[in-house]
Amino acid sequence: MRTAHRTCPICDAVCGLRLTLDETGHVTSVKGDPDDPFSKGYICPKGASLGALDEDPDRLRLPMIREGGRWRTVTWEEAFQAVERGLARVADAHGRQALAAYFGNPTFHTMAGPLYRGPLSQALDTPNIYSASTIDQMPKHVACGFMLGNPFAIAVPDLDRTDYLLVLGANPAESHGSLCAAPDFPGRLRALRARGGRLVVVDPRFTRTARLADEHLFIRPGTDAYLLFGIVHTLLSEGLVSPDVEVGGLDELRELGADFPPEAVSAQCGVPADAIRRLARELAAAPTAAVYTRVGTCTSEFGTTTQWLVDVINVLTGNFDRPGGVMFTLPATIGPPSSGPFTTGRWHSRVRGLPEVMGELPVATLADEIETPGEGQVRALITVGGNLALSAPNGPRLGRALRELEFMVSVDPYLNETTRHADVILPPPRITQMPHYDFLLLTVTVRNYSRFSPAISPLQPDQLSEAEIMAKLTLIAAGKGAGADPAALDEEILAGLLQAAPLLGKDPGELRASLEGDSGPERLLDAMLKLGPYGLSLSDLLANPHGIDLGALQPRLAELLATESGRVELAPRQLTCDVARLRARMGERPPQTLLIGRRQLRSNNSWLHNVRNLVGGSNRCTLHINPADVARLGLRDRAVIRSAAGELLADIEATESIMPGVVSLPHGWGHDGGAQRVAAEHAGVNANALTDEFVVDPLSGNAVFNAVPVTLARWDGEPPHAPRRPADELDRSGAAQPG
Repeated sequence: MRTAHRTCPICDAVCGLRLTLDETGHVTSVKGDPDDPFSKGYICPKGASLGALDEDPDRLRLPMIREGGRWRTVTWEEAFQAVERGLARVADAHGRQALAAYFGNPTFHTMAGPLYRGPLSQALDTPNIYSASTIDQMPKHVACGFMLGNPFAIAVPDLDRTDYLLVLGANPAESHGSLCAAPDFPGRLRALRARGGRLVVVDPRFTRTARLADEHLFIRPGTDAYLLFGIVHTLLSEGLVSPDVEVGGLDELRELGADFPPEAVSAQCGVPADAIRRLARELAAAPTAAVYTRVGTCTSEFGTTTQWLVDVINVLTGNFDRPGGVMFTLPATIGPPSSGPFTTGRWHSRVRGLPEVMGELPVATLADEIETPGEGQVRALITVGGNLALSAPNGPRLGRALRELEFMVSVDPYLNETTRHADVILPPPRITQMPHYDFLLLTVTVRNYSRFSPAISPLQPDQLSEAEIMAKLTLIAAGKGAGADPAALDEEILAGLLQAAPLLGKDPGELRASLEGDSGPERLLDAMLKLGPYGLSLSDLLANPHGIDLGALQPRLAELLATESGRVELAPRQLTCDVARLRARMGERPPQTLLIGRRQLRSNNSWLHNVRNLVGGSNRCTLHINPADVARLGLRDRAVIRSAAGELLADIEATESIMPGVVSLPHGWGHDGGAQRVAAEHAGVNANALTDEFVVDPLSGNAVFNAVPVTLARWDGEPPHAPRRPADELDRSGAAQPG
């Protein structure tokens, strides 16, 4: 037996794990690492299942090529040659604009994802770049970009020191935080209350987080911006404003807020006017306070407006860049270089004219780009770690669109609802075979911290690392051929990184000569650490396998602020332009029933549903509905749910924890034909058969998954009229199974 230490790569909490392995490399137990200074031994059910996920027998081990409806295992050389032919054929016939790439959620949880995503996107030389960011978090980036001039300047609640926390549209007791990395989030919330602090949760559901709170308020889905504007109105009208950072646009904000008094917004959001006023007064009066919101509000039609107003309140109450308020992490690695004033819409999507944001287009329009003929039509697609057929708005339509592509390659460990349409699948190694450093998550931790996890098990001779796979794809896209050496790309990336050395008083040659590591990613990490603010190195992290505590968050707004005015802009015109649309909705009669999503403690999108001990129990795909609605509609154990996009038949779970007029389905379910046997046994239904790809947050292009208007009907025994997949789409004879 041996022990290895590793950061859990499954969700955003960056918990330290202690793994026990036998002489064959089999993981016999996974426990929390009690010596990790950040997570201190905490572990959740997902982390405890890391061994089962790592050794999932349905994971692909070698590359596969699809010929007709049949799959065959091939060598890496043959697979990359097929990729080169496929991409070149499309680019030569239709131009580079016919190429596209999609980067899914798992790419944010590996080393190779952040390191090679940019180079691969540049090598493709196409406007058609998509990612999970426009499914999940783009409104936050846009709000920060226009308020602060820096889309990566995301302030996180200083959880361990705040006196008052207001949580909207987030369930961190189950998600463990998002754009806010905090191991044992539930424990931190309990500690807040234990030290005399106050926790208020606003959510259409009485969530696991709400159970920990001093107060829970129901709110009509999609109306958080009205509630927040009511708070802003109260702060301004009652003279409760005390910003301690230099701001611009206060007069404009006051004028905008005048139209949203608590009485007016209460009718829209369902939160009583006196409660709105009280929230404002409590936030202003608390010694320190923070407002935190996430996926529930990002994925609404006013997602960006909501993210903007959250930080407006944090600024107005004097809690921005302040201990106990919201603060900015100082990561150990050098950050991205400044690229000038933040802007969006440098190009637009071909079919619907949706604006580019941060170098990518909204995934909500990818099906349009594939299906619509004409110059620039997407005909070849690279997907990296994403299951679009389940995760995208109107996923079934996008799944059907994938069949029309002339070529598709997927970097993915599974044959699933999306990769089944690929021509080539390139599987990365198991989790324990890859080194790990959280480049992105360590930029939003609630305490400064760093930890590196070397690979635990070696690669076999017939395996490639994820970095080598991504580098080979990039070199192929750049026209350098399937035989190009991945190390050459690592040197190119490193050369670009070392350009920052003179600005930091370091000699590039000496720094290059000092770099350590067993692979390109490790040497790149070493460089980024040595160029970082703490002067750490890879050796330092290897000498501290439990992680390094770098201290509590400190004020650092001045070094991040990049607006032209040099101030925090409270009312940038790029954000306030959407207020007229918000105002116009005032007084509209809301739909009778609204659909929202749901976080689950033992689930993380679609890729954990093939772990047997994580499915079942509370981790089921059921429709949460208030008993009053069950009685009103005469429902029994199942219901037909219809929306503008489609319809589903779902099992009902009546519960008082959801407000009347709201129903909830968890995301990531609906497994229907990949080679994931456990997931197929617990298929559930795809909630995104109901979400409408034509409804997006206009400022960010983010998909809208919450507050989807639906109708419910009692099931009469007939199957729903959802589009059906051709029976011959996938060979079910066994040839389609891995290997």
